[in-house]
Amino acid sequence: MDIDVFADHRVIVGRREFRCALGTAGIIAEKREGDGATPVGRFPLRRVLYRADRVAPPKTGLPAAALCPDDGWCDAPDDPHYNRPVSLPYPASHERLWRDDPIYDIIVILGHNDDPPVPGRGSAIFLHIARPGYTGTEGCVALALDDLKTALAACGPGDHLTVHAGGDG
Repeated sequence: MDIDVFADHRVIVGRREFRCALGTAGIIAEKREGDGATPVGRFPLRRVLYRADRVAPPKTGLPAAALCPDDGWCDAPDDPHYNRPVSLPYPASHERLWRDDPIYDIIVILGHNDDPPVPGRGSAIFLHIARPGYTGTEGCVALALDDLKTALAACGPGDHLTVHAGGDG
């Protein structure tokens, strides 16, 4: 089951439609590190990470693993581990995946700029839990917790998330 994302903050999974948050700069065709935009494209759903101390493993056909407190993601374009998971502490710029807030209690790793990573073309583009009020992300797609769980239950190997440039769908 593919996940379709539209610029008018809608996500469609099968016959279900959900509200979502997108990057604060909207949707963009040419993603750049730090631009705050959600990239247009079709991205494989790689795997799911979750905070086992806060949520049960989500029901999904995708590979899933529990997060650890030292999990991070490198966002330094000049680092050899750019747009890859890293163990913390890490000397280059990175994002901490074990957060105090709940937005990364469930994370879907998307196959954006990862095969291989191109420096500066964007890192850490995930599907994750939305903040209250669906405030903008740094480029990710975010859903309410229950909506994310519903979407994941329909997903399995070979599925994708597609970000569409227009709002039609």
